[in-house]
Parts: sequence; structure tokens; C-alpha cells
Amino acid sequence: MTGTRQVRADAASHGTLDKAADENFPVAPFFLPRAWRDDLMAVYGFARLVDDIGDGDLAPGGADARHLGVAPGHADDRVAMLDAFETDLMRVFDPADGPPRHPLLRALGPTVDRCRLTPEPFLGLVAANRQDQLVRRYESYDDLLAYCELSANPVGRLVLGITGTATPERIERSDEICTALQIVEHLQDVAEDLGRDRIYLPAEDLKRFHVTEDDLAAPTAGASVRALIAFEADRARALLDAGAPLVGSVRGRLRLLLAGFTAGGYAALDAVTDAGFDVLPGPPKASKPSLMRRAGAVLLAARREG
Repeated sequence: MTGTRQVRADAASHGTLDKAADENFPVAPFFLPRAWRDDLMAVYGFARLVDDIGDGDLAPGGADARHLGVAPGHADDRVAMLDAFETDLMRVFDPADGPPRHPLLRALGPTVDRCRLTPEPFLGLVAANRQDQLVRRYESYDDLLAYCELSANPVGRLVLGITGTATPERIERSDEICTALQIVEHLQDVAEDLGRDRIYLPAEDLKRFHVTEDDLAAPTAGASVRALIAFEADRARALLDAGAPLVGSVRGRLRLLLAGFTAGGYAALDAVTDAGFDVLPGPPKASKPSLMRRAGAVLLAARREG
């Protein structure tokens, strides 16, 4: 297979990769070795594209559907698009039917080969987006955690696979961080998700805090919604605290990368707190100084633990 940089991407694929700048955490920062950056961006391209398919956020023009062999009349059928995407993904692992058709999946091939990645984490992310088409409410926190096992945790496992640092304990810590990051994103995007008829706040918690769906549709949050968001933010913070020792378990540039991921979660929670837990007008975003302060604190704690 050719290297990641040799795969020709179209404008739609470049647009997908450009979304890395909007994430809560640095995806492939400059200080990493070039091979790691290429591999992380290849995995990001896959993860971002499958989420965009599941959310109906693909670039206009139908280029992604054409790459996947989906007829123009079915390009808006998210389940059909996900099925075609999974079929193309499996060509990365078994090219018996030829190489992948989508440029971002062709770019993933060298990373899979070089890092000996298995299909399971990728299939988990596809399954999460299929679930989004069927499940729009979560009754319990445990139900939400099960969803995060598909939608978030595979990403951290892929990072450990790319860097050759996976151990059972590190995977457990990584899962805690990734689940926390997913929950934080849900808190930031309550209004956006509701616009898609999705609620990722457990129904049992809405009942506990006497919050209705109409309350979530309001322009600003009342006291009950703010209390609910504060409660869920505390849960996410506890998960970050539990997972943070992962940073101290590695060395060098990987420590910096994982500190960035973890700090991104803390800084996003700080932004939610600074907004008074009113996430309904729009997603509270972390400032760069806040992210840097949090990264410094995470690194200092890692140094003490090491």
C-alpha cells in the first residue's frame, strides 16, 4: 500500500480533516513524530467521516456517496451510507474485492498495516452511529456508558495501538478519559443534539432534577437544567480524574499528547462551569489559555506520580 501522504484526497475529504481544528483536544499536534501525526490524522479522518455520516453532516455535492457506491437517490439514507461505509472499511483489512474506494479509507490502510490495528475499534464507531439512527433517548447512566463504549472508547484504544503502548491497565484508564470526553461533548451540545431529536442526558436524571424536554428546548437554562448539567459535569470530571494516571504511565511526546486530550476535557468542563451550566444558548468552548493551564496541571500531576 502507499503511504498516507500519497493518497489523493478530494475537497470533501480535506474538509472532513479540517474539522480537527474544532475538537476539544489537539488531534495530531506538531511535536509528535511525523509517522504518528500521519497515523492519528488517518484515524481521525475515519472517525470524523463516520460521525458525519451518522449526523447527516456530509459535505454537499454527494462526493462521499459516490466514493462509497451509493446511488444519488439514497445518499440521504444514513443507514445505507453506514452499511456502504462498513463494506468499504472491511476492504482495508481484506482487499480481496480490491482496495477501499473512499480516499479517507485508502489513507487508513497504511496505518492499519504499520500499527497492526484490528477491525474491532473501527466497527465499534460504525455501530455507535447505527445506534444513533435507532436510539434517541437513554434511560439510565449505565445505558449511556454502554453507548460510549462504542462511540468514544475505541478512539483511545486506537491511539494506544498507534503508539504501541496498549496494556490492560492503560486501556482501562483510556476508556475512562474517552467516556468523559464524550459526556462533556454531550453537555456542550445539548441544544444541537435536541435539534436532531437526540438526548444524551439519562432520562432517570431528567426525572430526578424535574427537567422536561421542553426545558431543554428553551433559549436559556432554568435552575433545574443548570443543576442537572452540573451533576453530569461532576460525573465527567470524576471519570477524568480516574483516567488521568494514564498520562503518568507513559513518557516523552506521548505524555504530552495524552495530557492534551485530558486537559481538553478539563478545560471544556471549566467552560461549562464558567457559563453557569447554561449550555442551551450554544456550546461553551474552552479558551486556549484555559487549555494550556489545564495541560500544565495534568503534566505536573503526571510528573509527581512518575
